[in-house]
Amino acid sequence: MADSLVLLHPGGADPSAFGPQFDALADFALHAPHRTNQATQDHTEMAHETVEFLERTGPAHLLGCSDGATVALLTAVLRPDLVQRLVVVCGVYHHDGWDPATELTPMHHRSPALTGTDLGTLQNRTLVMIGDDDEVTLEHATAMYRALPNAELAVVPGTSHGLLHEKPALCNAIIVDFLTNDPVETYAPIRRRM
Repeated sequence: MADSLVLLHPGGADPSAFGPQFDALADFALHAPHRTNQATQDHTEMAHETVEFLERTGPAHLLGCSDGATVALLTAVLRPDLVQRLVVVCGVYHHDGWDPATELTPMHHRSPALTGTDLGTLQNRTLVMIGDDDEVTLEHATAMYRALPNAELAVVPGTSHGLLHEKPALCNAIIVDFLTNDPVETYAPIRRRM
């Protein structure tokens, strides 16, 4: 039986935002719910809806992009038992992670507001993926990676906040490898020894 994978789309978009990923992820039992109340809900409300969805469908891997990544992260904080592996693409754990030049909605100035301590409670294996010219600062993505106990970091070169469309083959290869293979434990990562 195929692993379930829930795709959480960016704000202002719908599941078709993952068009370049559908074929690459075809070996998973895909779910791509459409968040229809994005304009009136905050990230936490969307995470609670995702929890309700997972309570109906069962535990799954989560792959979220931009606002969807934030929703995925908050879902894992709320109910880590329902989340297997977690892929956070171009997402923030705190609203100050956005590049100051990015145009944001009022929600993005107050949500989310997780801390490194909150992230430190998550044992889910997590991939933090970002473009090297993203709307999320590289420093923020690195801080997220360092705070998560079981994380991996992918900085995709030559890409922006639209990295899943700009370099789909590379992004898809990284995501599929992360979701289907176990990490190689041949060395103790430096960040874990600090």
